[in-house]
Amino acid sequence: MTTPADAGTYRDPNLPVERRVTDLLARMTVEEKVGLLFQTVLTMNTDGSLADAPDMLPYTAGELVGQQQMNHFNLLGGAGPRQIAEWHNRLQVLAADTRLGIPVTLSSDPRHAFTDNPGTAMRAGAFSQWPETLGLAALDDPELMREYADVVRREYLAVGIRLALHPQIDLATEPRWARVSGTFGEDADLTSRLVTAYLEGLQGPDGHLGADSVAAMVKHFPGAGPQKDGEDAHFVYGREQVYPGGFFDYHLEPFKAAIAAGATQIMPYYGMPVGTSYEEVGFGFNKGVITGLLREQLGFDGIVCTDWGLITDDVIFGQPMPARAWGVEHLTPLERAAKVLDAGADQFGGEWCTDLVVELVRSGRITAARLDQSAGRLLTEKFRLGLFDDRRYVNPDEAEEVVGSRRFRALGDAAQRRSLTLLKNDAGLLPLSDDRPKVYVRGVAADVAAQYGEVVDDPAQADVAVLRLSTPYEPRPGGFEAFFHAGRLDFPADQLAAIQALLNAVPTVVALHLDRPAVIPEIAEDAAALLGVYGASDAALFDVLFGHATPQGRLPFQLPRSMTEVEKSLPDQPQQGPDPLFPLGFGLRYPPV
Repeated sequence: MTTPADAGTYRDPNLPVERRVTDLLARMTVEEKVGLLFQTVLTMNTDGSLADAPDMLPYTAGELVGQQQMNHFNLLGGAGPRQIAEWHNRLQVLAADTRLGIPVTLSSDPRHAFTDNPGTAMRAGAFSQWPETLGLAALDDPELMREYADVVRREYLAVGIRLALHPQIDLATEPRWARVSGTFGEDADLTSRLVTAYLEGLQGPDGHLGADSVAAMVKHFPGAGPQKDGEDAHFVYGREQVYPGGFFDYHLEPFKAAIAAGATQIMPYYGMPVGTSYEEVGFGFNKGVITGLLREQLGFDGIVCTDWGLITDDVIFGQPMPARAWGVEHLTPLERAAKVLDAGADQFGGEWCTDLVVELVRSGRITAARLDQSAGRLLTEKFRLGLFDDRRYVNPDEAEEVVGSRRFRALGDAAQRRSLTLLKNDAGLLPLSDDRPKVYVRGVAADVAAQYGEVVDDPAQADVAVLRLSTPYEPRPGGFEAFFHAGRLDFPADQLAAIQALLNAVPTVVALHLDRPAVIPEIAEDAAALLGVYGASDAALFDVLFGHATPQGRLPFQLPRSMTEVEKSLPDQPQQGPDPLFPLGFGLRYPPV
């Protein structure tokens, strides 16, 4: 409730957002405004308490909120829904006790599927578990996408997460890229349809950003994906984005759709464009891309937040990581911070070096008006989300009821089953008979398989084998780098020989997890049946194999026929292979009963 003392001030919910922002900006110190311009990682104790000595982090929440005036944080990891909600409320109490009581905006990378990479996404845990976005793309069902995003919205709201660091709408035109799994595939039209539905689901029933919404930070502008040699720009060897096919504008199409659908935040990628008309510096430093292209040409006036760690060096999971200051490595951290703001960005992701921007403002290098421009955008979002009013705190009891509810889990489970993509089905092997055949399994939990058939230890005794595989990759060193699946897409000769030995010994169903487009011509030839999987439990897989559910997916990208084909392809051009093993959109159906 507004008190008389609050009337006419930023605390008055009856005033227009613009007036509240203007009033609050006038009350803020330089340090308080600068604090808005930073967003970094926080972890939590599993009991929901604030971490006094957090693992991996050189700071505490109390230090960042109380001393550096920060109030945007990205939750890494988590616990049960009650514990996350309680932790969130404790964090908000810290913020409420500051001079102006500016509330925290809590963000999260995706946490509703199977990926477990702390640099990109977290396994679902207590949240409902769905296929990866590739699996949702395989269904090309905007209504399902809208429903998925609505579930994400409801579960996030329940625990206090108000900013989704997703969707990732890069186009997977370079199949070796380690981040293909977070995309909607290689097709711009498909991605544009689905991002529109995704944003509608996160906005909620009112159709615009409001107190019942979760804001979305759409990424990675102007489209990651065309990575030289398929290497990822988290790392110095992957810093170059190249466009030999001339498809730069093709990668912009999903972002145009996102802006039209009401996106309020956008994240540029780490990569630096090579061989284009733009300055060869990382997109977060690139004025031609952020101001010239995004703001002036495409008309985006929302928040631009850099990807994490552009300014200072860090150590991540024990691995030294230089600042991803590609093209400006020679600049000092102070100069890099100035270049980010000059480029038109508003917020520094993964950084807490607020002293640098304070120095830039105090020295006159960054004007007070420029600081107010970014601070105003960030405050506007907080007001629109209701964080200054009734949405600051959440109810832990409601969090337990909402997050991972029976209905939401059922929806996710059904989507897992539907997303499976049938690529081969010799002699109508699938669906398997329900008369408990003898089954040999690899890569599958035997206790799950035993619910459908008699599990045997010897392929020679089996009527059918079920083999779960994942797309091959070249392991990388380092505590952080090792999480990224990159490099070749074909199986090494020894592994392939062992796989083929099984395929030739017994009719075998191969279920292949496609976090990238695998090169599997020999497996496709020898398998009795082949399915593409984008995140599905063993139970979901076996329900499909035995006809309790039907596979409805279609490939969201080509499966190339050879590594030679991949290496000859242009990284920015979709559907490069002239003779793919399976084309974009391929997917069989079970024969009618």
